[in-house]
This record gives sequence, C-alpha cells and structure tokens, in this order.
Amino acid sequence: MPPRPTLPLYLAAAYTLLAIYASLHPFSDWRDSGAPISAFLFASWPRYWTVFDLVTNVLAYLPLGFIWVPALQQRHGRFTAALMAATLCACLSLSLETLQNFLPSRIPSNIDFATNSLGGLLGALAGARWGTALLDGGRLHDLRTRLVGDGAMADAGLVLIALWLLTQLNPEILLFGNGDLRSLLVLLGVPAPLPYTAERFSWVEAGVVACNTLAIGLLADCLLRSARRALAAALFAFALLVKSFSLMLLMNATSGLSWATPGCTAGLAAGGLLWLAASLLPGLARQALAALSLLLATALVNLAPENPYLAAMLQVWQQGHFLNFNGLTRLTSALWPFLALPWLMLLRKDKTS
Repeated sequence: MPPRPTLPLYLAAAYTLLAIYASLHPFSDWRDSGAPISAFLFASWPRYWTVFDLVTNVLAYLPLGFIWVPALQQRHGRFTAALMAATLCACLSLSLETLQNFLPSRIPSNIDFATNSLGGLLGALAGARWGTALLDGGRLHDLRTRLVGDGAMADAGLVLIALWLLTQLNPEILLFGNGDLRSLLVLLGVPAPLPYTAERFSWVEAGVVACNTLAIGLLADCLLRSARRALAAALFAFALLVKSFSLMLLMNATSGLSWATPGCTAGLAAGGLLWLAASLLPGLARQALAALSLLLATALVNLAPENPYLAAMLQVWQQGHFLNFNGLTRLTSALWPFLALPWLMLLRKDKTS
C-alpha cells in the first residue's frame, strides 16, 4: 500500500500555527481586564467597521478550512472531514478571540468570530469538492509526485518553499535576507552590527543576496527530481514578483522595484552564476554547499548595517490592516533559515541511509 500523503497535514498544521501567531501578535503585556471573557459574543454590531475587515477575515480562514479537509479525509470520509474542518476553524477562532481578552493591543470581536467561521465553512465545502483533486491523490498530487517525489521529506521541502515565498512579503528585510535576529541579539548584549557606509552596505547586501540565491537554488535542486533548473529559475522569478507586489501594496505604487539596488542586482547575478555551476555537483555536495551558503547568508544578515533608506521608508509606512500580517511575515522570515538547515541535514541522512 502506498504511503499516505503527508503534504495536506503539513500545510494544515503550518497554516494553523501561522493563524494563531497572527491572531495573538505581539504576544506581550498579557493582563486580565476584569471583563467577562465571553462578553464579546453578545456585543452589539460595532460602530466602526469596514468591508475590507469582513472580507479579510473570511479569506484568512478559507484556506484553513480547505486544507484541513484532505488532511482529515485520509482517516475519515469526505463529509465527516468537511464537518470536522469547519468545526475546527470555528473553535480555533473562538479560542483566539477569547484569548484576545488578555491582550490590551487586541479587541475580541463576535464579528471576527462569525466571519472567520464563515470562511472556514466555505473553505471546508470547497475542500470537500476540490481538496482531493488538488492535494491528495488528484492531478496536482500526481504532478507533485513526478517533479518532487513522495514522502515526508519532500512534503516538508514544499512547505519550506511556501514559507520562503511568504517571507518575501516582508518589506523590512533585504531581498531574500531571512534570519534577522538582531533585535534578540541586542537584548542579549551582543554588539550592534557594522556601522553604515554606502560602500560597505552595498557589499554586504550583494553578499546576502548572492549567498541566499545560491542556497535557495541548491535547496530547490535537492528537492526537485526533474526540470530542476527551469523550475528553480521560475521560483526566483515568482519570488521577485511577490517582493515587488508586496512593496507596491504595503508601501506605494512606485516602490515595486525599490529592491533592485546595485548591490541586489550584483548579488542576484553572482548567486545565479554560482548556482548554475554548483548544480552540476553530486547530490551530497549540493546539500552541504546549500547549508554552508545559508549559514553565511544568515550571518551576513545579522552583520549588515542598518539601511537608512529602508528605515526612512518604514517610518512613513502605515501598517494599518497589515499590522498582524507584518508580524507574521517577520516571524517567518526570522525563523526560516533555522527550519531549512535541519531539513537539509535530515535529507542528507535520509539519502545516505
């Protein structure tokens, strides 16, 4: 009997954790307000609301309901899985809204609970109709098997790629520059990063982009079974589109190509050439080089001088509705290299065993 696909479960678990973080961000200054924790459920319609908020709450939980159906359907029937997925989304939203009673920066809302539950229900219905075809034994699953293969490591690699694309929505980081722990290092008494000069920053920026380009290209090489170069190149192109779109959406319409500095373009060119050459290496050598380049890139990110141009852009950035989303992408960006490195090491063990 072929192994059960684990990708739906991995995606569902990852999305659930991201939803929890986004709902409870910034996780600070917990206190008891003294109000009944269930009072928000019986509150009247709020005076201030927007269609954007309602639609966003529905759309945020729609993928969650969708993904949980194929994840649960492996052990339960389609109808039961859809019912369980919708119930899970409603219970999750209710739990998170209740916990927001203890966060002064958050306001629990019965409207949020209702729209989240509606999104989860719609997603579960869609998952019952199309989830199997997309994620579990359908056409997309067959395509994934041909390009990536089966197994838990392949599924985990796909989740890593999805999380890496999510990090490109963070406007606060250098291009591909994940693993920034400077705020934590300052609390631990580690000296500040290098002082800023335009020349020094350009070189560090080029190094960050080059090392990350090499690392991501080799990670894709390790994950893919066929058409490795073409698909990796398409991944880079899509990531740049995501980066441009996020800058245009979160900043302004003229900021879409603000990432294309001389340092970034030089790093992309150098990293791309190194990746094309390194892709000819044996599998184990590619994995080792990917890990080393990812470590070097993370070190450079934490040594990089503060970019005054980026700081000036962020000062006028009105996060507004994107405050929680920004906290989510910031966390994912900070953790991503430390999730990718164990995957590379476990993949090496899996292939050599």
